[in-house]
Amino acid sequence: MQPIESVRWTADQRAVRIIDQRRLPNEFVERDLTSLSEVCEAIRTLAVRGAPAIGVCGAMGLVVVAASLADKGRDDFLSQVRRCASEISATRPTAVNLSWALDRVVGRAEQTPGPSAVALDAMRQEATAILDEDRAMCLRIGEAGAELLANGARVLTHCNAGALATAGIGTALAPVYIAAAQGKNVRVLATETRPLLQGSRLTAWELTRAGIPVTVITDGAAASRMRAGEVDVCIVGADRVVANGDVANKVGTYALAVLARHHGLPFYVAMPSSTIDPTLPSGESITIEQRDPREVSTLGDRMVTAELAVVGNAAFDVTPASLITAFITDRGLVYPPYDFAGR
Repeated sequence: MQPIESVRWTADQRAVRIIDQRRLPNEFVERDLTSLSEVCEAIRTLAVRGAPAIGVCGAMGLVVVAASLADKGRDDFLSQVRRCASEISATRPTAVNLSWALDRVVGRAEQTPGPSAVALDAMRQEATAILDEDRAMCLRIGEAGAELLANGARVLTHCNAGALATAGIGTALAPVYIAAAQGKNVRVLATETRPLLQGSRLTAWELTRAGIPVTVITDGAAASRMRAGEVDVCIVGADRVVANGDVANKVGTYALAVLARHHGLPFYVAMPSSTIDPTLPSGESITIEQRDPREVSTLGDRMVTAELAVVGNAAFDVTPASLITAFITDRGLVYPPYDFAGR
């Protein structure tokens, strides 16, 4: 079975190839992104999603866009690159990986002397390095987290933090993949993750594809599953981790952390170093993305909400560090007290 590659270069490196995750699980469709509008649209509409994956896609997409500007003088080239980076960054404000990766690529161009073509080549090298680093970080997260999973472990996860959300084998699902490869019998309970069903559409798709047992449950069923003793450990991903250890992740994560604490279950957050934002002191400073209310009020073309009802659609919530048992990172396990101020 071919590994999942949610984002990668095309053979000629003139486009970014993504799996269009809006089409899963019914259709497997790949798209090539060749313009600024296509890169922004793919990230904004969740054709490519997951904090690490959009960081990689944004970095590589910026290079693709910059290639069309390489005939400009250096100052004009850098000015246009900065403008394009800002436009890409604005598509998803909560996940820090996107701005982090774009800043790296822009910074590499600014620090590389010579004409625009030379700066462009340096940008391409930097974006490729970000791609390769993410794959390596996912593997290290998996190796660190697999130590926490006993044979027969039942893992509850939320949203999708697997291979589809990264350039590698995932963050929250990486320990599951490594544990399974080690011969451990692990099972996953995946919340459906309303309103866009990333758990039932994406997590279940990639786990069944890998032959790992997975049960999809409604978001509201997690508490009763915990109470029934059907969960051993919770592992989720992260879109931003700030200096004090507070975590922004898919809305509903906070509720699971509260439930896990009530039921005496460990609650782990798996994330690469690129998800840490040391510039924000606490979760209160995180900008929470507000998405189109129609994602909640409709199913396909059908309205499922009263016409005059007000609909809220925050894409993320913040889980306080006090509810997190430990972080599973590419640098190993991190236990409280948390201090990510130095990244």
